[in-house]
Amino acid sequence: MDGVMELVHTAVTSPWFYLVLFAVAAIDGFFPVVPSESTVITAGVYAASVGQPDLVPVVVLAAAGAFVGDHVSYTVGRLSGGRLERRLRPGTRRHGAFAWAGRTLAERGGLILVVARYVPGGRTAVTMTMGAVGYPLRSFSMFAAIAAVSWAVYGALLGYLGGVAFENDPLKGVAVGLGLALAVTAVVEAVRFFVRRRRSAAEGAAGGSGVASVGDGGGEDPEGTRRVGTFPGA
Repeated sequence: MDGVMELVHTAVTSPWFYLVLFAVAAIDGFFPVVPSESTVITAGVYAASVGQPDLVPVVVLAAAGAFVGDHVSYTVGRLSGGRLERRLRPGTRRHGAFAWAGRTLAERGGLILVVARYVPGGRTAVTMTMGAVGYPLRSFSMFAAIAAVSWAVYGALLGYLGGVAFENDPLKGVAVGLGLALAVTAVVEAVRFFVRRRRSAAEGAAGGSGVASVGDGGGEDPEGTRRVGTFPGA
């Protein structure tokens, strides 16, 4: 255990850690198996317990990396979206789902993007989809910045609280910070689950009363046949 603590201490307090933090946050934006959140939390713990790294650069670089990574994911979606749309036959369930995604993101894409930043894996799916359906880059960048900064502050403060609570045992502080992060993620997932259930129930009731829903394989949706123009200012 002492060897692990020494290894983590050496890594986190190294000047190179800032560069690693930026890279991890950026890569996690389009390759969601990199532990960016735990890296930010660990940095916050050590900032509180040993004074290194400095918390302000941690927040700035984590936010900057997340912002860059989200734009890489958005660009991948943008480049592949046109080909994907051309392959979808109007009137099919997949075409309806694609059209529904475009309309939903047009209505509340900013909120979805900010919330998805706190859902591991979900952030990549959302940013890539926003690129694929042609969500305006200017609006995307604005909400991606809000999401990245809020996420970086959130992760650093969680770690900092853990470091203050266990000043003499940073590993316990990391465990507390990660536990709090998991609790927040569980709450977000629970809310999303109940929202989906309510939406499904509402759509079922609408279907039962003879109202056709998007993507049911029925007639073409006149709005869903065009991706460009769905978003104001696109």
